[in-house]
Amino acid sequence: MLKSPIAKIVPHTLSKHGHSRVDNYYWLNQRENPEVIDYLNQENEYYQQSTAHTKEFQKDLFEEMKARIKEDDESVPYFYNGYYYITRFEKGKDYPIHSRKKENLEAKEEILFDCNEMAQGHAYFNLTGMSISEDNIWASYGVDTVSRRQYTICIKNLVTGKVLDVKLENTSGSATWASDNATLFYSRKDEQTLRADKIFKHKIGTKADNDLMVYFEKDETFDVSVYKSKSKKYLIISSSSTLTTEYQTILSATPDAKFKVFQKRTRGLEYSISHYGDHFYIVTNKDKATNFKLMKTPESKTTKENWAAVIAHREDVLLEDIDIFKDYLVVSERYNGLNRIRIMPWSGKDEYYLPFDSETYMAYTSTNIDFDTEILRYGFQSLATPGSVIDFNMRTKTKTILKEQEVLGGKFDKNNYKEERIWATAKDGTKVPLSLIYRKGIKKNGKNPLLLYAYGSYGVTMDCHFSSVRLSLLDRGFIYAIAHIRGGEDLGRVWYDDGKLLKKKNTFTDFIDCSQFLMDEKYTSMEHLYAEGGSAGGLLMGAIINMAPNLYNGVVVQVPFVDVVTTMLDETIPLTTGEYDEWGNPNVKKYYNYMLCYSPYDNVVAQAYPNLYISTGLHDSQVQYWEPAKWVAKLRVLKTNTNQLYLDTNMEVGHGGASGRFEALKEIAKEYSFLLDLEGIKK
Repeated sequence: MLKSPIAKIVPHTLSKHGHSRVDNYYWLNQRENPEVIDYLNQENEYYQQSTAHTKEFQKDLFEEMKARIKEDDESVPYFYNGYYYITRFEKGKDYPIHSRKKENLEAKEEILFDCNEMAQGHAYFNLTGMSISEDNIWASYGVDTVSRRQYTICIKNLVTGKVLDVKLENTSGSATWASDNATLFYSRKDEQTLRADKIFKHKIGTKADNDLMVYFEKDETFDVSVYKSKSKKYLIISSSSTLTTEYQTILSATPDAKFKVFQKRTRGLEYSISHYGDHFYIVTNKDKATNFKLMKTPESKTTKENWAAVIAHREDVLLEDIDIFKDYLVVSERYNGLNRIRIMPWSGKDEYYLPFDSETYMAYTSTNIDFDTEILRYGFQSLATPGSVIDFNMRTKTKTILKEQEVLGGKFDKNNYKEERIWATAKDGTKVPLSLIYRKGIKKNGKNPLLLYAYGSYGVTMDCHFSSVRLSLLDRGFIYAIAHIRGGEDLGRVWYDDGKLLKKKNTFTDFIDCSQFLMDEKYTSMEHLYAEGGSAGGLLMGAIINMAPNLYNGVVVQVPFVDVVTTMLDETIPLTTGEYDEWGNPNVKKYYNYMLCYSPYDNVVAQAYPNLYISTGLHDSQVQYWEPAKWVAKLRVLKTNTNQLYLDTNMEVGHGGASGRFEALKEIAKEYSFLLDLEGIKK
């Protein structure tokens, strides 16, 4: 029998608030230590050998998933400032090609960036934040070849094709041009914490060393970014934390002016700004508008005492975002957990909602850069309906489907699948929505394998997106379900507030209650129930297997945040201080104690655990690799059964996994083969 790796024990005492914890695997956070790398490699070897019998099946799953995807695909072109912009893929290639065509789609293609060429020699490659100057001559773009989200911004002359020698290092990747077509504003990160904390200004023709810092964000709980208003009139610096925002503006035509604060930060006041005509429009929670409201203010008087109501706060509707056009205001809302798109002519006449008839769908405004148009571009998809990109004429109310995602192979028919929205009751009486999809004909006899997915943090809403990859589970008899648990914003801001800080445990108990409900309703049973979550959803997985390990046959855990207390006490770790409003600050005793009672790593005990497949990336900047590594080491020693426990570390990438569009499928094939193997499904 294959022997699992056992990490050496080096006791390390951590003390806070008069309380001491002993961490036997603290040493695993030494990324440069050869012993650490050796341990990770041992775990990888153990995983590879233990699952050798599924290798052919993994290859088959990969080819099956890849065969559904159109390889020579391209995005729907969008028009901006005289050009149509297109992103396309070529057959057999992993990375996108970004191009544009002048004035009409029959014009000659101008290739801006071929990421396949740029990615050569790199195990990981990501290009982000492409920004074009108003004269269409310059393009800035960010490149990351490590997967640590530290981007180098480069500048290309689109007329000559020459990339300037200047390299703007350690940035967030995004930048914005002033209207002079010579000044570029961008955000730079702290080298250690990776917090975007500075805004710099670069002038074409100068060295990066001469770049001027125009803003430094002292508060370690805030991140900064810079962008241009859709009207092109303003450059805007955004400072944001979980609960508070602040903006500064200058006219885009005067890039050397001093930025002026729009409304100074007030703890708990969140707002975002859009410019139209001689007013700013503000989505805000001012005056306890928990679900947000829309206000406006004159350009010359931006402080909050001048803000006037446009759309009042509603207890049952979350106002998520707005899109401003010359003749229309488009409002993105969420009601009863579902998206709504509201069209409001500035004339004040005959507003209306776009009609959607599914109950497990997502609808969202898409790329709407053009200000002077009556066409709204939006996207629609559901668990069973491939994604569509639609142009909607807001005046005539006619729509044109520009593209529907193709599912190749000729076998897919959405009418073969059933979508459901059901409600579980949590222990405190709260109704929690679940979205399900499965092949028609499945019987509710408790014998169906079911994969339950959730995230449940940061107010992130888990909408019902279509996945051609997921068909590999559905067509083998799996039910797929999403639990819209508290901690997300699925049912409004209160839903989020009830699943964070000192109410975080609601997230975990909601998931467990949803699991129990699915079994009570005979969709599945303990022998066939599986759970999946990543990052903060990995924290969820770690918590539920400590609290209710017997409910699940297997759990897939991606890049999990499981060592909550130690990580949140270490202010040198990237992204930590900005998280205090989400989890609490453990330097305060009540938060320390509360985190300690659910932190997965701290609560591993001697008990039987489900089969576990845990993945991570060595260069992850969001959840450091040592969190899952330490967790697995502790589980190996304490778990009392012989269930599978695998740690699979990608030694070349970070939080997002592989960068190539098909390489990522290999990671999913590993997860699916793990689940299917537990069900005895071999092909």
